[in-house]
Amino acid sequence: MLQLVADGRSNKEIGETLNLSALTVKSHLSRIGRKLGTGDRAQMVALAMRAGVIR
Repeated sequence: MLQLVADGRSNKEIGETLNLSALTVKSHLSRIGRKLGTGDRAQMVALAMRAGVIR
């Protein structure tokens, strides 16, 4: 999911790709953000890239 965010996809586009609703995508990203300590999409992507989770 974070790779799709890094690719610049919207919640709606991510949902269509993963067969989820945009609301479910928003919920998952919110949980990911809490675990990473940020709610900012750009910071989530940056942290995931630095950790080598996404490219």
